[in-house]
Amino acid sequence: MPTPGFSFTILSFLLVIGPLVFIHEMGHYWVARWFGVHAETFSIGFGPEVAHWIDKRGTRWRIGGLPLGGYVRFAGDMGVASEPDPKWLELPPEERNRCFHVKPVWQRALIVLAGPVVNLLFGALILAGFAYAYGVNVTPAEVRAVVPKSAAEAAGVKPGDRILAFDRETIPDFGALALKVALDHQPGERVDMIVERNGKQVVLPITIGERIERDRFGNETHIAQIGVMPVAAVARKVSLIEAPVVGLQRTADLMVMVWERLSKIIMGQVSVKELGGPLKTAQFSGERAALGPEALISFIALISINLGFINLLPIPMLDGGHLFFYGIETIQRRPVSPRVQEIAFRSGLALLLGLMVLVTINDLGSFGLWRGLSRLIG
Repeated sequence: MPTPGFSFTILSFLLVIGPLVFIHEMGHYWVARWFGVHAETFSIGFGPEVAHWIDKRGTRWRIGGLPLGGYVRFAGDMGVASEPDPKWLELPPEERNRCFHVKPVWQRALIVLAGPVVNLLFGALILAGFAYAYGVNVTPAEVRAVVPKSAAEAAGVKPGDRILAFDRETIPDFGALALKVALDHQPGERVDMIVERNGKQVVLPITIGERIERDRFGNETHIAQIGVMPVAAVARKVSLIEAPVVGLQRTADLMVMVWERLSKIIMGQVSVKELGGPLKTAQFSGERAALGPEALISFIALISINLGFINLLPIPMLDGGHLFFYGIETIQRRPVSPRVQEIAFRSGLALLLGLMVLVTINDLGSFGLWRGLSRLIG
């Protein structure tokens, strides 16, 4: 299948990012309105203003030329990161009461928390819809066959074995095993796997193998695998009442997986090349859109959950950084000093900009730019 064109990819990227940024900022906006905070600006995108309109409440709704995020600027904010503007103290009482920073710490925390929570709930809603439509895969973790020359064969796994645990984690079904191996481990890792064989439990040390997959767009992915084949797939129907529970559980599982992956990158156990940025997201958006609505919608759910999770990290400039300061304010019963906040926000901005440069370098490398330049120079 040919790679989607540039225009199609950009439109697909906007279709993924635009709504997710919008609902994230709407989470902040609606909870702020609930607590009587005035929103001066609601922006989708950064940079030069492409279009704007002002509603009857005096909020300026704008679209920026760089669609990589958004913000809501509340009354009393000095910038898009909600740094307090000292001038808000000089406002008349009726206007001051509409400012963000005059509100109790618990209200400010809920306003900030609303954005990531809406993203997580939106992703959970999509996953719930898929669970209701297609059911839940409950294929038993029973080995039908062992791939020749695989890690499982080397470890002594036999057809008929039922996998009970992998790396000290209970395995309820084959889907859980596949996710555990592919997302939590790297090829070459040595772990213990417990199987049930002839009514007895057997511990099998196994060195995780690898398979290389190439999709129809030519992307190459290295995936950890052990080389076992399951019995016939089994799907369990999910009721409309149970579907939201399944969606929330899958969202929680994805958040745990993202955290474990991120932790391994920080600890140096996984290469930073695993990190992708806007360019890679745009590429995947176009490819998933080309595969059809279901593939695109599932990708939107994944990005929404990632967006919500990342924003909860305690990094200044992100929602989690604000929540961290509110936690300190609650404990010490006074706000963190403006100087400390300024240093933290500047450090957080530097960290995010550095991370953006890193993931952009990774993205360009995955597109083959650096190999092409090295051949050209050589």
